[in-house]
Amino acid sequence: MDEPNKPNENFFVEIVKFSVIAIIIVAPIRIFIAQPFIVSGASMDPTFETGQYLIIDQLSYRFDEPKRGDVVVFRFPPEPSTFFIKRIAGLPNETLKFINGELFVENADGESKIDEPYISKANFSNDTLEVSLSEDEYYVLGDNRKGSSDSRIWGTLPKESILGRAFIRLLPITKAEILPGSISK
Repeated sequence: MDEPNKPNENFFVEIVKFSVIAIIIVAPIRIFIAQPFIVSGASMDPTFETGQYLIIDQLSYRFDEPKRGDVVVFRFPPEPSTFFIKRIAGLPNETLKFINGELFVENADGESKIDEPYISKANFSNDTLEVSLSEDEYYVLGDNRKGSSDSRIWGTLPKESILGRAFIRLLPITKAEILPGSISK
């Protein structure tokens, strides 16, 4: 009678071993290197749409600083359990000026207008404001300026809130790409 139960016990032990090994391998990758993100909302239209499935690169910013134009996923500062996706418009120690919706940046190199080819006429906003960033602060904006809750509304983004950048768009498969939303410089 003991013989028929022995294969079941071995099967159960093997399943537990496999599960533990899978967790040991997958958990560090998920926690420190990459994680999935599903876009929700219209703040990044037309670059990203609701339901698109992304993989977020959490490793790059451990070795390099975020750059203007990077699409990042971060913890929403007023409510850290909520995640947002936006584009970096302003970097630490810069002053940003919106004049009739056009973005200008002032830094050690002087003042210049920022080209934003990802903003469509339908999503353009006529904002006028000026903001200065301190060390480790970023200014993030949605590509759909008319429909985005971003730094214009809730303020600057602390560097420690940034999880990573959009690395791969997996779904929909027709729009799959590496570094989705990136702009050539």
